[in-house]
Amino acid sequence: MSALPEQYQRYAQPTGQRLVRPAEVQLYDEADPIVHVADPYNPSQSVAVRRSALQPAQPTPPRDLAPQPLFDPIAQRCIGAGVGGGVLLWGGGQFLVGLSQVVSALSGVGALLFFLALAGARTVLGGRRGGTHIEVHNHTRGFGRSTTNL
Repeated sequence: MSALPEQYQRYAQPTGQRLVRPAEVQLYDEADPIVHVADPYNPSQSVAVRRSALQPAQPTPPRDLAPQPLFDPIAQRCIGAGVGGGVLLWGGGQFLVGLSQVVSALSGVGALLFFLALAGARTVLGGRRGGTHIEVHNHTRGFGRSTTNL
């Protein structure tokens, strides 16, 4: 008999007989650890997966946080060339004594002549058209009532 208290004697081994075989010792590094990942069918639940079955995490590439130009650089060059050409032509017009003023005056006179020609063509071709004359009298009274007489 063993010297153990009565409640533990059923776990004791009789001498000479081995009833329980000792379990093998499994070290921490020998087994693949289990990790919990989101379930693909229900993301609110977790699924236990061996770590060796997972893909290694890819590091995200670094982002360029420098401010980007407001306009495309090629468009900026085109706009600059257009503005520079306009200033060059304006300066050339100012350089030639009053030539730009003469050209602008001629274009103004040309626009005036065009509108006068349109007005004259309308009076010559259109004339005065005869039509019916309708007078409408609307009398509004209280509470939103109204009468209309022709």
